[in-house]
Amino acid sequence: MLAAVPSSMPEKFDAGFYRRFYLDPRTRVVTRAEMVRRADLVAAFVRHGEFPVRRILDVGCGLGLMRAALKRRFPKASYTGLEVSDYLCRKYGWEQGSAATFTSPRSFDLVICYDVLQYLATREAAAAMRNLGRLCHGVLHFGALTTEDWELYCDQATTDRNVHIRPGDWYRRRLAPGFINAGSGMFVRRGAPIHLWELDQVEVLRSRRTG
Repeated sequence: MLAAVPSSMPEKFDAGFYRRFYLDPRTRVVTRAEMVRRADLVAAFVRHGEFPVRRILDVGCGLGLMRAALKRRFPKASYTGLEVSDYLCRKYGWEQGSAATFTSPRSFDLVICYDVLQYLATREAAAAMRNLGRLCHGVLHFGALTTEDWELYCDQATTDRNVHIRPGDWYRRRLAPGFINAGSGMFVRRGAPIHLWELDQVEVLRSRRTG
């Protein structure tokens, strides 16, 4: 899955990019099966919370590796794939736009933004974080390559190095005002009708217990 980024960024997300990181078995960083499992994880979380999903936004949807699995789990939901890549938008018919500036007259029940924001410079990434809060009124599945991931977990030989790597806390602090961190990349919009038990929450703002 790749980023919906500002049009000012040079076009790098061409056929060769996706062939290297997503299609070539020798150099790809993710498989279709992995993304199907991720979609199943997201769907299980939302369905467990009994939250109805009618509108899905997949920010930086790339090849659309999660689309079919999400549509199977939510057959009545509309799916919007957002991408910056001219190549992908022509090939798959995705909506072209930026994670930082995309607008919609209606918010979305489920928003996916996975492996996207490391492709944005700091100002655009911060704008994208604010925009996710405007676009999502239910569940956000969010992930980005962090400093900790780069140093401790990822395969540096195959992972794309041409990105902006920031500490995980940079993202957590920007998500906290609008979302409750439920773990495994799942963030629940504050006020959404999804009940989370105390131990379902990774970080609880104690201020909600006062006043």
